[in-house]
Amino acid sequence: MLYLVPTPIGNLDDITLRAIKVLEEVEYVYSEDTRVTGKLLKHLDLKKNLRSFHTHNEHKVVEQLVELLKQDISIALVSDAGTPAISDPGYLLVKRCHEENIKLTCLPGATAFVPALVASGLPSDRFYFEGFLPQKKGRQKKMLFLKEFKTSIILYESPHRLVKLLKEIIEHFGPETMVSVGREISKLYEEINTQTVQNLLRDYESRPSIKGEIVVIIDNKA
Repeated sequence: MLYLVPTPIGNLDDITLRAIKVLEEVEYVYSEDTRVTGKLLKHLDLKKNLRSFHTHNEHKVVEQLVELLKQDISIALVSDAGTPAISDPGYLLVKRCHEENIKLTCLPGATAFVPALVASGLPSDRFYFEGFLPQKKGRQKKMLFLKEFKTSIILYESPHRLVKLLKEIIEHFGPETMVSVGREISKLYEEINTQTVQNLLRDYESRPSIKGEIVVIIDNKA
């Protein structure tokens, strides 16, 4: 059986009791970065057979995993932080498991955009999750596409592209658009910064450096 196991997005104590139990019982743990998962397993005092499953080897490793699962071997798939297949590898494996009638389950758990949205103060009754925008080709076309959604729009972004993204939001949605930047969710220096996008741009342009994984939420409901 395949277990899709969410891992903490920051604070390691956020892992669920069920996730710990599954990690204890499976024969293999496949992870996006074995170094990151190794720290989590060490924190949980677990010694497991740890293997890599990431964007660059996903197509190759999927068939190996399918063959193991056909032999009734239990496997846990984890990402570095959050839930597998949400802006992380996992979709192809789940698709193949359905094609081969292999049992699987996804445990409920951490996903960065949910606490960021709930804490943002922006409308959360309806939302559109886009994840990461294209870095270059197709980025402007995607922004025009997103503008049509009259709801909260959720994006993931890296720290070094945050200022660029805020400028693009001003261009496409307007300077008075309310936007929330969620950074370092669940960690010691967690920040939920909700202002007009023009004020956010001034704020982050004035900072010498920006760190941490970032969730950006655009209020396009008005």
